[in-house]
Amino acid sequence: MLPENIHNREIRLSQRSQGMPNPNNFALVELPLPASQADKVLVKNRWFRVSISTRLMMSVEAEEVKGIPFPPLKIGDTLADAAIGQVIEAPTESGLTPGDFVMHPYGWREFASVDSQQCVALGKEIHDPAAYLGHGWTAYAALTQGIQIRNGDTVFVSSGAGAIGSMAGQIARRLGASKVIGSTGAADKAHWMREQLDYDATIERGKGTIAAQLQLSAPEGIDVFVDIVGGEQLEAAVSQAREHARYILLGALSAELADKQSTKIAPVEIDSFTLIVKGVTLKGYSADENPEVFNRWIDQLGHPDWQDIHFASSLYQGLDSAPQALADACSGKARGVVLVAL
Repeated sequence: MLPENIHNREIRLSQRSQGMPNPNNFALVELPLPASQADKVLVKNRWFRVSISTRLMMSVEAEEVKGIPFPPLKIGDTLADAAIGQVIEAPTESGLTPGDFVMHPYGWREFASVDSQQCVALGKEIHDPAAYLGHGWTAYAALTQGIQIRNGDTVFVSSGAGAIGSMAGQIARRLGASKVIGSTGAADKAHWMREQLDYDATIERGKGTIAAQLQLSAPEGIDVFVDIVGGEQLEAAVSQAREHARYILLGALSAELADKQSTKIAPVEIDSFTLIVKGVTLKGYSADENPEVFNRWIDQLGHPDWQDIHFASSLYQGLDSAPQALADACSGKARGVVLVAL
């Protein structure tokens, strides 16, 4: 049972962002606890994810950008993202009991009232929260359902230190890749990627063209490209494609994190003859196409060859740290998935 005088706190959008998010865009509000409802699960959040996509959702351009996969936020909306919490109260028919960990979509608040159908039961104990809230399962789905890794593949991952890329390189290796290359924007991240994330080679923005660096790292070409950036990196990957290469597009950070404004447009010039002559597969993919893969991912982590996988994360403490966590994620200061602990 909770103390009678306990309140809920949540973070709301107070004004739209222009460029990078800043503290003036947010308001921390205190509210009564959500009222008990027969069909709702009351959850005390323990961790929630902070995603770069939030920048586009809260930006001044959000309402003008049509077709984005995330709905634009309105002034006064409570921000939201995937969260892990513990059940306080639950309907009997939900099968949940107090103390159970569940994953649900209502982060950026201390308590959440959630439909039982939106709760993913995680049991009484969990792994590292980054195993669930991170994008390991996104990368795993992309490399097993979107395309398939083959033994001996050379794999290039853009944004290799980010939430998806920090997992994609490790997963590709465990699925049979013989060489894994990742890109990043900082020398310290490049060193970390080679030491901790199993990358054989790294490419750094600003140290020559991406194409020239990729040619040096993979002179015989690449078989798989996991693209989270778009733009110049996609162009370079096409120039280094081997026959029957498989490219899977998961994001376009070059658009979402553009300095002046966030957008969904990431222009790129691609040599289409290379795609045709070499029989290259270029596929856009969302892990939401295969939600059943989440449970397979969690099961896979129990395999002996996968138990040493590194769940890269940047952890921030306290609800009021979430705006800074978002700013750090968007500016490239954070590594891996960005989490806030409550």
